[in-house]
This record gives sequence, structure tokens and C-alpha cells, in this order.
Amino acid sequence: MFTNSKRQEERTGKYGTPRLQYLQELVTQFQSSTSEESKEKIVANLANFAYDPYNYTFLRQLNVLELFLDCITEPNEKLVEFGIGGICNSCVDPENGAIISQCGGIPLIIQCLSSPVRNTVNYALGALYYLCNESNKEEILGPEVVDVIKRYAAAGAVSVSFCNLAQAFLDKHFC
Repeated sequence: MFTNSKRQEERTGKYGTPRLQYLQELVTQFQSSTSEESKEKIVANLANFAYDPYNYTFLRQLNVLELFLDCITEPNEKLVEFGIGGICNSCVDPENGAIISQCGGIPLIIQCLSSPVRNTVNYALGALYYLCNESNKEEILGPEVVDVIKRYAAAGAVSVSFCNLAQAFLDKHFC
């Protein structure tokens, strides 16, 4: 369920931690953690917060979008999965999408299309679906990317979700 200020106040109560402070604590924990497992859990948690438009301003303020992009450059497949999940969840917002694009996120997202992790590929397809617009269409709709997406669209027997997401992408941006 999406949140608003009134609902957030009701949920946290008089002595609860304000959302911005809570998200800041998560970012700080991520930055200071040396445990890969802890980092995975924190990024997964942040990715869940990226789903709610109420949090978008906080995520931008705390540079969480950049943190997600950093995660998808890591060798740890869980960090990649949760990082691209956070990008996918937040990029429906045009302001977030612009930041992701300006920070060099599109090539990183495109790389996720070749991941062995199904969720990573699904999130990458979803992110590209939302990010593709007039300002970056040429970067996203390169022949190699379109070819990969067409192969996913034809892979219904392998993965219905790949097929459906890829076909939706093609229907919206290529046809």
C-alpha cells in the first residue's frame, strides 16, 4: 500500500522513527557493513522502500539511486539482483529515471539482461520499459538490445515473465 504523510504518522506513532531518518540509518549501515549478507539484506530492504512514491524524495536526497547503481556493478549476484530491483521499483518516477540515466545507469541495466538470475533479468526488462523515452531511446534501442529483448519475447516456453515483459517493451517502444 502506498503511503502518505498522514498514514506514515499513524503507522510510526508518536515515538516512531521518521522515514527519512530510518532510510538514512539503512544507508549508513550499508556503508559501514563489511558483511556481504548484511549488505544484501539492507539493499533488499531499500529496494522495497523504492516501490512507494512517498519515499522517492528521500531516496533521491540520500543518493540511494546511486547506491543501487553501484550495487549492480558488484560481483555479488544478490547485490546485483536487489540493486536492479530498487532501480526497477523507483524508475517509474520520471525524476528518478532521469537521475538513473544521468548517472550512467542505462548501460549497467542493459548488462543485467544477460544475468543468470531470473529476477535480475525481469527487473532489467521492467526498468528499461519505464526508462525508455525520447531523450535516451537511441541508447536503449540499439540493435543488440532489441535483439536480446526479441529473444526474450520469443522465450515463452522458458519463462512466461521474460516473454510478457519483453513483449510489452517491444509493443510500447519498438513497434
